[in-house]
Amino acid sequence: MSAPVRLLLCDDHAVVRAGLRALLSSADGIEVVGEAGSGEEALAMAGRLHPDVVLMDLQLGEGMDGVTATRRLTAQGGTRVLVLTMFDTDADITRAIEAGATGYLLKAERPDELFAAIHSAASGRTALSAPVANRLLARMRSPRPTLSDREQEILTQLARGLGNREIARALFISEATVKTHLGRIYAKLEVETRAGAVAVAKERRLLP
Repeated sequence: MSAPVRLLLCDDHAVVRAGLRALLSSADGIEVVGEAGSGEEALAMAGRLHPDVVLMDLQLGEGMDGVTATRRLTAQGGTRVLVLTMFDTDADITRAIEAGATGYLLKAERPDELFAAIHSAASGRTALSAPVANRLLARMRSPRPTLSDREQEILTQLARGLGNREIARALFISEATVKTHLGRIYAKLEVETRAGAVAVAKERRLLP
């Protein structure tokens, strides 16, 4: 028999970690070698325990978040990171994958799919929940909005929290011109509010 996959759990909720450990104890070929309650603790424990896979939550309370911990773990090499989270927004998925995560699962996943994903991650194969895969495909198929240079400047100022008057002063244009460009930005991003424009722009990586 091949050696079991050495797994490190990282979640800031002790009850969740206990539930995962109990669940994974029933899985063939998986050995939970440690539990971390923070990103910093996950890094320290990975350095000592050398797990094959770290099962990583994205929201870890205070301190280092799951994306930063994933980036630092994968930069060290030798350890795969499999994200297990409740969040499936485009921004979260993109940040985790860009940080080096081998897979991205939702906590609503069935146990057998979680077990299979852990083995896939240990082998370096990508593992994605079906809703996550669908979102990625939808993003790849939808054209990225094209903003003019002025619209991009206004969107950047918008993301900084500036109002129309402040944006007009910063860019040496009139408030009426700002409003006109905002209307075009909203139409291109298919939103109706300033907050919506910033959120979509972040998801589609239109902001620096």
